[in-house]
Amino acid sequence: MPEFDTSHVKNIVLLGHAGSGKTTLAECMLFEAGIISRRGSIAEKNTTGDYHELEQERGNSIFSKLLHTKWRGYKINVIDTPGYDDFNGEVISALRVADTGVMLLNSVMGVEVGTDIIWEYTEKFKTPMIFAVNKLDDDNADFDKTVREAKSHFGNNVVVVQYPRQSGAGFHEIIDVLRMTMYKFHDNGGKPEKLAIPDEEKSRADELHKELIEAIASNDESLMEKYFDKGELDEDEMKAGLKKAMINHDLFPLFCLSAERNMGSGRLMGFIDNVCPSANEMPPQQTKTGEQLTCDSNGPACIFIYKTISEPHVGELSFFKVYSGTIKTGMELENEGTGVTEKINQLFLVEGNKRTAINELVAGDIGATLKLKNTHVNNTLHVKGKNYELPSIEFPSPNMTVAIETLKKGEEEKLSQALHQLKEEDPTLVVEVSPELKQTLIHCQGDMHLAVAKWKIEHQHKLEIKFVKPRIAYRETIRKMADANYRHKKQSGGAGQFGEVFMRIEPWYAGMPDPADFTVRGRDEHDLEWGGKLVFFNCIVGGAIDARFLPSILKGVMEKMHNGPLTGSYARDIRVCVYDGKMHPVDSNDISFKIAGLQAFRQAFQQADPQILEPIYQVEVLCPDDLTGAVMGDLQSRRAIVEGIDSEGHFQKVMAKVPLAEMDGYSSSLRSITQGRAKFKMHFHAYEAMPFELQRKLIDEYSKTAKEEYA
Repeated sequence: MPEFDTSHVKNIVLLGHAGSGKTTLAECMLFEAGIISRRGSIAEKNTTGDYHELEQERGNSIFSKLLHTKWRGYKINVIDTPGYDDFNGEVISALRVADTGVMLLNSVMGVEVGTDIIWEYTEKFKTPMIFAVNKLDDDNADFDKTVREAKSHFGNNVVVVQYPRQSGAGFHEIIDVLRMTMYKFHDNGGKPEKLAIPDEEKSRADELHKELIEAIASNDESLMEKYFDKGELDEDEMKAGLKKAMINHDLFPLFCLSAERNMGSGRLMGFIDNVCPSANEMPPQQTKTGEQLTCDSNGPACIFIYKTISEPHVGELSFFKVYSGTIKTGMELENEGTGVTEKINQLFLVEGNKRTAINELVAGDIGATLKLKNTHVNNTLHVKGKNYELPSIEFPSPNMTVAIETLKKGEEEKLSQALHQLKEEDPTLVVEVSPELKQTLIHCQGDMHLAVAKWKIEHQHKLEIKFVKPRIAYRETIRKMADANYRHKKQSGGAGQFGEVFMRIEPWYAGMPDPADFTVRGRDEHDLEWGGKLVFFNCIVGGAIDARFLPSILKGVMEKMHNGPLTGSYARDIRVCVYDGKMHPVDSNDISFKIAGLQAFRQAFQQADPQILEPIYQVEVLCPDDLTGAVMGDLQSRRAIVEGIDSEGHFQKVMAKVPLAEMDGYSSSLRSITQGRAKFKMHFHAYEAMPFELQRKLIDEYSKTAKEEYA
């Protein structure tokens, strides 16, 4: 029998901007529950959560960690997440399986940019949420300001359950307006004394108590009737109303903490036990086919993989949530995505880097297993005979791209294997081998994300690598009509080569009419895989070139469009008319007309006012109001066109279109000029014409490179 049934398992995720105290709070919770005998600290590099060498080196969380506590008959699974948005994939995957979020607010800084970004994800998942104002023992703590900002950002659904009697160095008393009790802590925290609320605090406590009751009652008609009848709700009625409102994402209770001094964590854990929903109290999961999957330990077994990590000498550890049934060791489950049957050989409870083997996990619980051979993040496993597939986690698009190279030749295969493993562990890291740029590219969330990837490759895979600036995928096109002809003639004993092609090229645009001054014999329209079109017309009359040679001419044109005349970039949006030529009864062949077509196209292209197009990205920067000027100035120095500024809560969103060539190093630059207080995202917008002077410089650089290659 499992130690806890489904209704006694609570899954929470600790959220918040970097430095808000999530890992320290997790340490308090483990200590209060007796899971650990001594609280570790970030400074001493000995917390249960931040066990990874890289996290201890940097002093902040990088990976999400699964922990668990046992508190008054309940099991609380705790997922501690990183606060930097470079690692938001870890946050999203944790939110996918959590049933309640605990958002920590730094009472010194208030609501920060990272908090806002994380909140967007909680809104998407409709996660029941608790706010916890932390660091109330700091001399610069401002509880009231933090609450005002929370209400401003997240709405008046943020309801105060606790407030500090005094903040700063003297913080040691918390007034709870749900229980109408004051908790008084000793200097080293831990279990508080429960005292009556002092007379001088009665008025404020009563006012907040009334606000809390009214907020709860307004979300439940039956409680509203009781409140009208009695003028009051008892504690049990308030808890029931809070639970219902939290499940509906209607109310967000707010608590007080000093995680550093272990004040308030026990009451928060009690609230999680008593009020926060278990998985079976949340709405049933919807499968991709629209079927409802109820969280029932007696139902058909079904698990969802939300995270994998690779452990040296062990292999891949897969983290999962049980959405239905009871999972036991030795059980065989079918992977809905791949059709492969996986055997669950081992099951583990996880405490940071420690694993405890167990025999079974019930619906609603979270655990891990080893060595699932063909199972990855976002896969659903279920008993045979079912076809359950749960919705996938949607990870954010990358914001930064670099090219990666090995320092030693011959290690490309080892690098490929290392990058494959990194992708398995981190779905927000995208690896691309670009035949166009002839580079291996890493697309990631920012420079900190990239630094972690580099550390793993160098320390875990023992490879020496370097990151280099990625080449830019320019496009080439033309702006006017041009004619050219080319005769290819080669004689070398026996049959020779001969082909002559007359060609007109012009810019193509949608809805363009067929050429009026030529007789059209045939038309080929090609949607190019890199975007744009090539439209190829056969306008030969009188049999000047045999129809069988037209595909060879097209092949030559296409070859040059793969390797454009200006910079070797792909060419696009061109119409080609082959209208005359000559052939030889003996020496003409396919290769002759391919070469003639290629050279005629190259010459015409150079005469047709050629234009280089560069990729333009839509960039959005979220920053505090006082940094807007600095952000805009930096963007304008990157040839950006700033399109506007919108307000988002207390932050400003700067919107701009920026050439990709100017975005190199932007993540580091933004972090530097804003002290890490701004975030950005970017996505491809369009290809646009490059300024003439930059185009000339690019062509000159390419000409030198081409000459060196052929020297």
